[in-house]
Amino acid sequence: MTRAIDRDQQRFKEIVRGKIRGDLRKYISHGEMLGRKGREVVSIPVPNIDIPHFRHGQKGSGGVGQGNGEEGQVIGRGGQQQGDGSGEAGSDPGQHVREVEVTLDELAAMLGEALALPNIIPKGKDSIKSQKDRYNSIRRTGPDSLRHFKRTYKRALKRSIASGEYDSREPIIVPMREDEEFRSWTTVSEPQANAAVIYMMDVSGSMTDEQKEIVRIESFWIDTWLKKQYDGVQRRYVVHDAVAHEVDEDTFYRTRESGGTRISSAYKAAKTIVDREFPPSDWNIYCFQFSDGDNWGEDNDGCLRLLREALLPDCNLFCYGQVESPYGSGDYIRELRKLKGDFENIVLSEIENKDAIFDSIKDFLGTGR
Repeated sequence: MTRAIDRDQQRFKEIVRGKIRGDLRKYISHGEMLGRKGREVVSIPVPNIDIPHFRHGQKGSGGVGQGNGEEGQVIGRGGQQQGDGSGEAGSDPGQHVREVEVTLDELAAMLGEALALPNIIPKGKDSIKSQKDRYNSIRRTGPDSLRHFKRTYKRALKRSIASGEYDSREPIIVPMREDEEFRSWTTVSEPQANAAVIYMMDVSGSMTDEQKEIVRIESFWIDTWLKKQYDGVQRRYVVHDAVAHEVDEDTFYRTRESGGTRISSAYKAAKTIVDREFPPSDWNIYCFQFSDGDNWGEDNDGCLRLLREALLPDCNLFCYGQVESPYGSGDYIRELRKLKGDFENIVLSEIENKDAIFDSIKDFLGTGR
């Protein structure tokens, strides 16, 4: 039977999560939440929610409608209007912020609801098998750590009663070795759909720290959604200026380089990763590329050729996000539009600033691929 306090607590949690859902666009566009990320939960700052309750006055202070004052007079703490933030320090409390822990699965569900994202139908579901142990049987031998206490006690009780040793006035049951039963397992193969996500980012001198922060925030939310859709997500990172390098996650977001830009070098590195680790027949492959759209002009034809022949045929989705920069020319997205008629799995998005991240994620993940 559910206690009233448990129902109230659950209702309060729903109120808090409703507040998060209502302000999700704001949380998506700010990066402070990423620093609060744990292994399975994220701590989100939510304005404190006041629950209405009665406040009793002092005895002898009068009844309803009694006391000093005129009709329409403001009442409250000191009869004062709320200030505008100027003035000297005071003693009154201000607005408080509550840290709310939300699981990544809950965040993904909120994201899917807010953006109306379709669930992904993965490929390769029957090709990849994972081995799992299930404790679904009982054996007469095994380690003490797997002893099944309830079954062992029942066998000892039956033996004691059958042998006439059981005394109801002193019901002491001492299991013997022959009474012991142990939990056991069987190893089963389960079909599993995995996703490989390859992030590519231009780190030439025209990509500022602000543009990289946009990439970092958007990548976090993309990861959150894909993890909910797949049993396992493998991530690989490629940075490039005129030459591409495969790097770890920390380096991907912190590297700052300079020099020219050859986007084709990133595509070659991504193709090498796919050939080395992720057979397209078994893996759901996603490529997310971020750049300011500035590329060496003679490299554009090579980029389109690599996409047509090497990457687009193998990818569930190829997403290009052009992050606006004060230094980039922004021409490359026009080159990619030439492929839209031939490939349905290429998605293009122009990301003007952090506020545009929300719509960019919908562009990328709204296809359901």
